Amino acid sequence: MFSSTKTRLLKWLHSSQLWVLLLGCLLTVNTTVAYADPGALPIVIPVTQSQAIAKGEEFERTRQWIKAIEHYEDALKEWPDNDSIKYGLRRAKIHFGIDRRYQDVSFTRVILVQSRRDSFILYDEILAKIQSHFVDPLSTTSFVAHGTESLYLALANDQFVKTHLRGVPPEKIRKVRRLLRENYWNKGVNGFHGAHQLINEVCDLSYQNLGLRDSAVIAEYTFGGCNALDDYSSFLTPDRLGDLYDNIEGEFVGIGIEMKAEIGEGMLLINVLPESPAEAAGVLAGDHIVSIDGTDCRHMTTDAAANLLRGTSGSQVVLELESPETEKIRSARVTRKAVQVKSFPVVKMLDRENGIGYIKMAGFQKTSAAELDAALQKLHGEGMRSLIWDVRGNPGGLLSAAVEVLDRFIEEGKLVSTKGRVSDQNWSYTAHRPGTWKIPLVLLVDGNSASASEIVAGALTDHRRATVIGRKTYGKWSVQSIFPIRGSTGLRLTTAKFYSPHGNTYGKIGIKPGITVEKDELRTAMYGASQDQKLAADSDIKRGLQILQRQYAVTP
Repeated sequence: MFSSTKTRLLKWLHSSQLWVLLLGCLLTVNTTVAYADPGALPIVIPVTQSQAIAKGEEFERTRQWIKAIEHYEDALKEWPDNDSIKYGLRRAKIHFGIDRRYQDVSFTRVILVQSRRDSFILYDEILAKIQSHFVDPLSTTSFVAHGTESLYLALANDQFVKTHLRGVPPEKIRKVRRLLRENYWNKGVNGFHGAHQLINEVCDLSYQNLGLRDSAVIAEYTFGGCNALDDYSSFLTPDRLGDLYDNIEGEFVGIGIEMKAEIGEGMLLINVLPESPAEAAGVLAGDHIVSIDGTDCRHMTTDAAANLLRGTSGSQVVLELESPETEKIRSARVTRKAVQVKSFPVVKMLDRENGIGYIKMAGFQKTSAAELDAALQKLHGEGMRSLIWDVRGNPGGLLSAAVEVLDRFIEEGKLVSTKGRVSDQNWSYTAHRPGTWKIPLVLLVDGNSASASEIVAGALTDHRRATVIGRKTYGKWSVQSIFPIRGSTGLRLTTAKFYSPHGNTYGKIGIKPGITVEKDELRTAMYGASQDQKLAADSDIKRGLQILQRQYAVTP
């Protein structure tokens, strides 16, 4: 989903203290980046650790960071104690982050234009917020050391070099990298003063040898320092913060698609939002965008294509689309407008005879509780007596929204609790008896049901309130707070962990459903199929219907 930073966001940044939310895995999945195809690599299925390392390094050499990340993650499942694989994953993630920010216009416009003094003010504000609010203690030495590592890798990153070091002899760059390793690697520092002293030295070293400006160096120490945190914490540029704010609000200006880059094929459309400009123009999930306003995007990154899709409400963009069935290219003229992202994009009766309703929940937003109330009233009016609640692929959202929607189905008792380093992160949320729907319930989950979706799964499991069907959830059981920072930037920071009603937390573990169903590839393979056809072919839904229909079977 694509949007530009809004004026109201800037007002919000100055007036608000923070947002508390739960963000899941798909924020990463949906920002997949691909680079120009380096040519077909030999197909080698790694059967040894050495082969796995070699394959990962080949992806790194060809700058295919996402493929490298996916490969190393898979390899770690097989060899979890291999340090070379662990560091390969770390390298690939850092390079991916560097590439992504150097394709972010707001990074260039806001971060890179700062003086050394202003860069340090920003750096200090971020470090202070981390040390006071991050869920685990973090030393200044660790934060600075991760910044040194980020700069070291940036000096070997094509995007960074092309931006700052065009024409600089490679041997000079290698010299600075060697000096970073020899003199600054994991060097201990004493507080903010020690951090400033080390970074000032590195700024001087980089300028004298490479002509590298201070803001670029300190940016690596700022963004790179956040690599010392967990996978869900990061420093956000204005545009990244704007996109996050749009997700919270459930509204953005755009065409209403979710996409990821695929090498040589273009932007694969993962989802086309209902009632969006893209849907109205005949764009279908499964299509590949191969051109945007005449610019070929088959070898672009997702972020680069997203920049081409940005625009003001009422403006138009011409897409060339390739169908997976015919491989023919067609054009679509799409008018950008404000798109409302629904928490519940699908609300319908699946079995009127037995009164079984179905709701698909895509995210936990400010509007989720009100949308759920409307959905339940609609289905009740159509004869609903039981419900299938689908949170598959739902990456999370607002903690408050998770509590509010759970309260509609659980009559009494604890729903979820949170615990952090700071006392204001310790909360316990309980159900309220009025307004509870006591109907039989099935919950559908999968490996991409994360965070707030897992709060729902955990509470319904502990209270024995629903039959949970599908596959093990993602395992993201931490709470993020969004802090506004100067320059319209922000800090997404893990400030607490959350716990199910029985006091369990499932970070990196996930919740195993009561009934496991093997992954159903048919749901994503039915290009051009209607919504009813896709639902009818869905194995998880079929199993849910079986469970609920038994309750209304007539005994002979």
